[in-house]
Amino acid sequence: MQFRTEQPFNLSASLESGQSHRWIKEDEWYSSIIGNTYIKIRQDVDGSIHFLSNRRNEAFNLGILNRYFRMDDDISNIYREISADERVSQMVNLYPGLRLLRLDPWECLIAFICSANSNLSRIHQVMENMANHFGEPIQLADTVRNSFPRPQQLVEAGEIGLRQLGLGFRAPYVDQATRRVLEGTLDLELLIKLPYEEAKASLMECNGIGPKIADCVAVFSLEKLEAFPIDVWVRRALGEWYFPNQKIPPDKDLLEWAHGYFGPYAGYAQQYLFHGRRLEKKPDKAS
Repeated sequence: MQFRTEQPFNLSASLESGQSHRWIKEDEWYSSIIGNTYIKIRQDVDGSIHFLSNRRNEAFNLGILNRYFRMDDDISNIYREISADERVSQMVNLYPGLRLLRLDPWECLIAFICSANSNLSRIHQVMENMANHFGEPIQLADTVRNSFPRPQQLVEAGEIGLRQLGLGFRAPYVDQATRRVLEGTLDLELLIKLPYEEAKASLMECNGIGPKIADCVAVFSLEKLEAFPIDVWVRRALGEWYFPNQKIPPDKDLLEWAHGYFGPYAGYAQQYLFHGRRLEKKPDKAS
């Protein structure tokens, strides 16, 4: 199956920018499980998208992909807004079509709890470990991968089981978050409807979730495009590009500054700064 979009869209930049942690690249194809759908996808040099799925309904598959890659965002308007900043404008020109993803809130929550003091390859491994032990197998052609377990499946692991899967000190945090979701004291669907600050505060009531993890969950899965996660890469970018030759402010002050400076699409600005700084493709210094 195949489709094209008139919008700027860069598949590899979007999938390799630290947002989602279960994509595997083999040759030119990326593969993952989105919900209960096994997707393999690639992009040609002319921009056309080819994909395979365990689902035969093409309209269903297109709906999943359009939602996942946020094709309903007014990306032209977003670019106009964030490109008012020269540095972000340069990054948009370097990586046109890098999209924020719309992830499943539950899977996103667990992934970013697992991201604490970790790296992308390790996060990928523990997410796969949880899927392999507690998820459901899904077959596409001659390949089988497991869906990410739902809360009622993952709770069976318990803290000890999660430690055995490689989660380390994050195991009790994942176990506690899972139980809160099952009990309804953490209602992820409700958080989508709440204002950003309320949703973030609710997430931070969970042990193991600080401002950065809460902002990641908010921007990547809860429709809070103003969220601005500050990790080591973003902090370096802000210090070098916006606060040179001075002591960089603490994260709380940086976050307040970013919201005021980048506005309602601060999350998109953050993703371009993060991706550019991590790849160390530094454009000329902005004035």
